Amino acid sequence: MLPQGSIVTVPRTQSHMIVTEYGVADLAGKSTWQRAEALINIAHPDLRDGLIKDAEKMNIWRKKR
Repeated sequence: MLPQGSIVTVPRTQSHMIVTEYGVADLAGKSTWQRAEALINIAHPDLRDGLIKDAEKMNIWRKKR
């Protein structure tokens, strides 16, 4: 088990593009918060607010300027 709030990743070279039925997230070369934003944007719309709250708790979310 990992401690709650741990960031789990694979090497960036293995996860450039993530595809769901709600879109495509290009993660190549992005910071942690940019990756979180991109993934939240392609999550099911009913889950996005919860994902944002969780990302805020983990200090990996910030609003766009």
